[in-house]
Amino acid sequence: MLPETALNDDMPTRTIRSTVRKLDVERSFRAAFANAPDGVTFKKTRKRLVRQALETIQTYGLDTSKSSTEPARWLICLSGGKDSYALLSILLELKYLGAIQAEILACNLDQVQPGFPKEILPNYLDGLEVPYRIETEDTYSIVTDKLPAQKTYCALCSRLRRGILYRIAREEKCDAIVLGHHLDDALETFFMNLFHGGRLAAMPPKLLNDEGDVMVLRPLIRSEEADIEKFATGMNYPIIPCTLCGSQDGLQRMLMKDMLTTWEKNNPGRKAKMAHALSHARPSHLHDASIFGFNELLPTIDKS
Repeated sequence: MLPETALNDDMPTRTIRSTVRKLDVERSFRAAFANAPDGVTFKKTRKRLVRQALETIQTYGLDTSKSSTEPARWLICLSGGKDSYALLSILLELKYLGAIQAEILACNLDQVQPGFPKEILPNYLDGLEVPYRIETEDTYSIVTDKLPAQKTYCALCSRLRRGILYRIAREEKCDAIVLGHHLDDALETFFMNLFHGGRLAAMPPKLLNDEGDVMVLRPLIRSEEADIEKFATGMNYPIIPCTLCGSQDGLQRMLMKDMLTTWEKNNPGRKAKMAHALSHARPSHLHDASIFGFNELLPTIDKS
């Protein structure tokens, strides 16, 4: 373990804690699932999540490793929530099965939220013997200083967090940052864009940043939040609650979540249909002339 070291004397809250260990795939995998339930329901949920993640990785080419000797390097972003814990466990299982070649570096951004339990994630990752980097940077004060309490923190918080993660990925020579967003997140984002942004867009499984040097990957984008929650409950992760955006009521995303929950309750299977629609777009039946050549659309049969 390297000592926690200040990066800059002018920024005393910005610190790094990291490990230099090499991942022992089998040891880390077995440690991750050492206390996993043996019940049929849990095993089915686990198998489904692993299968869906592998399908996403293969369908969208998430693992850009050239070979086992030239693997891609992934920065696995851990918030301390159920989704990111599940992401790491599932990727460790895929690594153990030989289904992905990418190297794994876990990363947590400590945003200096009041009462944040700093030792939970390092202790958990030490137990798995997974290499990691913990970055401490006080974005909490920036967000709460710039925005009044009644305003939504999510956009600014996310923008600051993403910029820091890009920087860390570059410093660690990672090809991608890997996030735990799931299907419900993608659907909520789709409807937020539809209702408030006036565009058809969701969270993509794979995205290249504007600079063209770091990808954003979402292996769990086909998995439902309910499955991840069941999985996380069974795994008994040491969940860390968010006291920033997670503490605000009346957020638009929460309204989207409630809407989707109601639709699914009244019409079971509706979310699955909407998920199918995200990957079956028909530009010729929409109105965007920039992605379909309406002006060049002419009859192909000569009636003369």
